Amino acid sequence: MAKAVDPVCGMEVDTEKAKFVVAYKGKVYYFCSQHCKKKFEANPEYYLTHGPEGMNP
Repeated sequence: MAKAVDPVCGMEVDTEKAKFVVAYKGKVYYFCSQHCKKKFEANPEYYLTHGPEGMNP
């Protein structure tokens, strides 16, 4: 089972079962929820620069 870290909240995500996925600049990112996916899509460079912010709403 492959794992990835949600770049928004930092949760571990099973890449084989992930429902929320975004390809950005040639890399695939996996998300635990639609909420985290939308936050990333709104400002991907912020999360790639600053890292996960934890599980804040």
